[in-house]
Amino acid sequence: MNNNTGSTIVALLTGALIGAGIGLLYAPEKGEDTRRKLREQARKAQEDMEAQLNKTKADMNAKITDAKAKFDANLDKALSSMSYKTEDVIDALESKLQDLKAKNAKLQK
Repeated sequence: MNNNTGSTIVALLTGALIGAGIGLLYAPEKGEDTRRKLREQARKAQEDMEAQLNKTKADMNAKITDAKAKFDANLDKALSSMSYKTEDVIDALESKLQDLKAKNAKLQK
């Protein structure tokens, strides 16, 4: 979760708690009505948090999928590059081996 999302959730919770507290202090209604309103506010805050959590999960999944695709592409590119370099090394070693065989053949005559 990035800082912006975390800050949003903290702000949402803080606002809900402050609103509930102020509502209790200035409630001109019966206790039963106040409790009902608090339950509704708590349910609404829960729904808002669940929606934010689902959005955050979706964002993270999208970023993870994108990062994985980029990693796979970079890995394929690196492996391909390494394959070409390996072929170059093998060619150079084979050339040196041929030179050494030729020199060895001359020395044995």
